[in-house]
Formats: sequence, structure tokens, C-alpha cells
Amino acid sequence: MSEQAVHDWIRKTVAANDVVVFMKGTKSFPQCGFSGQVAQILGHVGVEYKDVNVLEDMGIREGIKSFSDWPTIPQLYVKGEFIGGCDIIREMFQQGELTQLLDEKHIPYDKSKLSA
Repeated sequence: MSEQAVHDWIRKTVAANDVVVFMKGTKSFPQCGFSGQVAQILGHVGVEYKDVNVLEDMGIREGIKSFSDWPTIPQLYVKGEFIGGCDIIREMFQQGELTQLLDEKHIPYDKSKLSA
């Protein structure tokens, strides 16, 4: 697949899903520590998301980096907007900014998990 075709596929995937994580592995079986941390945070918050395993396709693995102009994986997108990688997501979670973003974007998540 050409870089343009990969970018088109990424654009469509991000547009079709409110929350998308491009990661190494899957949400149920992350294959790197950083992807695992993001999956754990999103699982803790209880938000539904589409996981895209970049290890299955080198074109997507490289294409997502040029698409976002961000050199690392995982990458989180919410309502079509690139949010960041593992460090940013962890920091946003710790400061309460992640759930604030989900609220602002009208993304449902399990608020009961956060009060426990």
C-alpha cells in the first residue's frame, strides 16, 4: 500500500471510531509496555475504543508516524483528534484531564470505576 493509501485508511479508521489507539498488540494482549499502559488506563476509565495492532502491518506502523507527525507508538485519537502517546495519556489521566477530555467530546465512559 502506498503512503497515501495508508493515510487514507488511517483517516477513515479515525473518522469511523470515536476513540482509536494505534498500538503494538491489542487491548487484550498488548505487546509492549507503553501500549500496555495506555490499554490499562483506558480500561480503568472504562471507555470503549478501537485498537489497531501496528505489528500486523508495517505500512500502518510507519504510516501512523507520518500521519500524526509523532515518532512513537502508541497513539491515541479522540473524535478524530490526535491526543498523544503513552507519556501524555498517563499524565492526562493522573491530572484528571483525560476524563475531562472525554466529557468535553461526549465520549461515554464508566464513571463508577473512577469513584471506587
